[in-house]
Amino acid sequence: MQQWSVVVPAKRLVAAKTRLTPLTAALGGALPAGHGDLVLALLGDTLAAARRSPAVGLVLVVTDEPQAAAVARALGAETVGDEPDDGLNAALAHGAGQARLRTGGPVAALSSDLPALRADELTAALTAAAALPRAFVADAAGTGTTLLAVRDGQLEPRFGAGSAAAHAAAGAVPLDGDWPGLRQDVDTPADLHAACWIGVGDRTAGFLQDTSWPPG
Repeated sequence: MQQWSVVVPAKRLVAAKTRLTPLTAALGGALPAGHGDLVLALLGDTLAAARRSPAVGLVLVVTDEPQAAAVARALGAETVGDEPDDGLNAALAHGAGQARLRTGGPVAALSSDLPALRADELTAALTAAAALPRAFVADAAGTGTTLLAVRDGQLEPRFGAGSAAAHAAAGAVPLDGDWPGLRQDVDTPADLHAACWIGVGDRTAGFLQDTSWPPG
């Protein structure tokens, strides 16, 4: 099986997942600590699933956040600083370049907020991507991107609003597998509810069990 380098971005906690702050504030967590705990749990479950995939040879986290770097290293991922410091796409392009220097193989960018991700989903998606020059997996809403996989050449990420259409316009082929955990990123409380219905990993589940969420 061909092995991929998977690049995962991790923002500084003070700037990460701001649309989830109403939820963490309602839980009584003191920001940024309580909110940061949830962000790190989402990241940890994502990385743990990626590390379990036999299609993944290297997980490289691009971050300037010490706590995120510590989580990554504890799970066997490598880290690199966000030297461009110019937003998500610049960070991913930098990480992809660093990964190629280390392995020389194909590179994929993976969202950091996939707490319901399963290793077999990622394996299936990367196996399908290996047959194509460029491929991506759209998010559950169909407008965003959770995985961009490039067999050869530059990553050229176009994450952000409307990224699914942007990646398709740039020549990436959408992959249509039944991968609910891979598609369900978490930007809002509703997204977190959806991920929990799929089944989140130990870290996110542990965070939520220590709170009163979900209500009712």
